[in-house]
Amino acid sequence: MNSGGRIRTARGAAAALALAVSAWLPGVCAAQGALTFGIPGIPPVFGGTVALVAEKEGMFKKHGVDVTVRAFETGAAASRAVASGEIAVALSPTPLIISQVSNTDVPLVGIWGMEHPDWLIGSTDPAATCQSMKGQGVGVDSVGGARSIALRTMLVACKMKIDEVQQVALSSNVGAAMVAGQLKFGVLHIDDIPVIEGETKKPLKIVVTQKDSRPVDHYLLLVAHRDRLAKNRDAYVRIVAALVDAERFMRDPANHAKVAAHAAPTGRSGEIAVQALKKYVEMDFWPKDTDGLGRKNIEVLGNVMKKVGNIKPDKEPAPYERLVDQSVWRDARALAK
Repeated sequence: MNSGGRIRTARGAAAALALAVSAWLPGVCAAQGALTFGIPGIPPVFGGTVALVAEKEGMFKKHGVDVTVRAFETGAAASRAVASGEIAVALSPTPLIISQVSNTDVPLVGIWGMEHPDWLIGSTDPAATCQSMKGQGVGVDSVGGARSIALRTMLVACKMKIDEVQQVALSSNVGAAMVAGQLKFGVLHIDDIPVIEGETKKPLKIVVTQKDSRPVDHYLLLVAHRDRLAKNRDAYVRIVAALVDAERFMRDPANHAKVAAHAAPTGRSGEIAVQALKKYVEMDFWPKDTDGLGRKNIEVLGNVMKKVGNIKPDKEPAPYERLVDQSVWRDARALAK
């Protein structure tokens, strides 16, 4: 056989091998192509740790998808990137997604979610009360962003309206501004507390929590573009399967040191990250063996968005079936097993 024949034979064998591998790992080849997973905040909020763990522990690769995690200044910016086709998926504030879909029918759909917000209004003033917030600056991510919406919600428990305070947009740097003395009040996450207290050497006063104003709630949705989901559904199933694996990994105390290391981009590492992780696992911050898409949580939140004016007067909250697709998680869970 001449060299050309040997080359053709080798190429044929390689093609046959590739076909066999494709058949052995169904869907892996269909899910090819680099995909971007957006998480909110620069630095990212701790909720995005689940995606960082899936990336660093090779869980996306294990399930046959090439995924890069990218931080966006806000969850709103991440959701816009999904809607425009710039990225594949994003963890974005559920109140924002419900409002966007209800108002403009933006082509986003939730495929996984986090039902338990950890928002609170904290103050470096030990004597702070709801009433002492009037007229004061309160740190948020952006006006209309996740912290801003949470602020509006929590002010209900204080019997106040949003225009009675001054919103100060700081992305995820609210805690740093409070430590620097630039602000006395801020909308914070649980993991912000030990950092602020460690820097100021004083206890943080918790003025009100979101749970005080609304026990049934929803925090973040993993959103995909409806058209892209329909065209490449297998890839999205594999992304969610990686998140299922990541949540299980994070739940195991034996892995907490590793998780703390992977959480370094959030600005939380070492013992502070481990402390935060324990609290978050206890509250099922990341959904434990569920899709995190509770109908009651999402429908209650939709009614609240209508009540506070985030949904236009001539619009109604989008139906649950329009907002989420539960079938992706069901297939992902089977894959993760």
